[in-house]
Amino acid sequence: MKVVLENLTKRFPNSNKKQPEVIAVNSFSFEIPDGKLIGLLGPSGCGKSTALNLICGLETPTEGKIYFGDTDVTDLPPELRGVGMVFQNYALYPHLTVRQNIMFPLENLKGDKKLTKQQMLEKAEEAARLVQIQDYMDRKPSELSGGQQQRVAIARAMVKIPNVLLLDEPLSNLDARLRLQTREEIRRIQRETKVTTIFVTHDQEEAMSISDLIVVMKSGVIQQIGKPQEVYDDPVNLFVAKFLGTPPINVFFGSVKAGKLYIGKEAVLDVAGVEDRDVYVGVRPEGFWLAEDGALTCNLHAVEVMGRDTSVVSDHEALDSITIRSIIPAEEQVDTSKSTVRFNLKPFKVELFDRETEERIYFEAIEPSRVAGRDMVSPDGKQ
Repeated sequence: MKVVLENLTKRFPNSNKKQPEVIAVNSFSFEIPDGKLIGLLGPSGCGKSTALNLICGLETPTEGKIYFGDTDVTDLPPELRGVGMVFQNYALYPHLTVRQNIMFPLENLKGDKKLTKQQMLEKAEEAARLVQIQDYMDRKPSELSGGQQQRVAIARAMVKIPNVLLLDEPLSNLDARLRLQTREEIRRIQRETKVTTIFVTHDQEEAMSISDLIVVMKSGVIQQIGKPQEVYDDPVNLFVAKFLGTPPINVFFGSVKAGKLYIGKEAVLDVAGVEDRDVYVGVRPEGFWLAEDGALTCNLHAVEVMGRDTSVVSDHEALDSITIRSIIPAEEQVDTSKSTVRFNLKPFKVELFDRETEERIYFEAIEPSRVAGRDMVSPDGKQ
């Protein structure tokens, strides 16, 4: 089912009555395509869970409209919206078995939707098989692992075959291995059922790995919407660039003079078409090429071998953080006897941002390639 949000706004009274209201969600407009998995992504307090609660009906919008398909559900109570909700803390009933937990939503159906006991048992078994928890139906939640409890919560949300499935930070209580396994399960279930799903998380790796589209939020406002790789490669502002990526993007204080980009006193890149100005320079970890005569000189701290790749840890006087992390191929050797390391930058992994507004500045660039250890130039392209 398609979900349409029109100028959705939610204000909360400030605990200090002398202060203005808190705007948790601000003019949120977005159309969620039918059958897609959407990741709502942002730091704590950005309004993503509030947006989810508005869609579910647990919160009432101050302004704006919510449509499921062509039906206005803005004032419809949660139980009539046909949504399935999975909470961060699972919210399972500890005194009920897995089977009883999954069946619970079905027992509350009334009228022509009311089911017989046999029908409820069959639907519970079907939902349990979907999340591969069918062998634990007679156990209580306390007898299950965290990942198994999360699957029970998903099965309970799916048993009514909801129009929309809402997941609020569902993996945050799991360890790293279970988190990876469970997010793969969520993606599998979503693809099999084709239920429109909204997944709230502050973990950009989770959002990028399973979402068809991601919505990046900050202070209740949408910053960018797009396919995960597109948003990573083409962030519209510094906030989005810094929020996506592991390791995070390296940000320098830089300047543009006569078509050249300077970091510190070194001219590191040609940036045709950009007027002279002070900028933030974002360089993705994979945007560095190790070179003895490289344009950017950094102070070497450590070299961390990670199997497939090598992470070079360094710093620079113009860096807007503590250290630089540069990811280079494992076969390239860093001379650790030296106190400095030099890099050339890959233009299509370099992003410029206005120093005042932090909005993206686009520039014409040439993409070098490496042949026999030397930098060559390919045709012009636009970053």
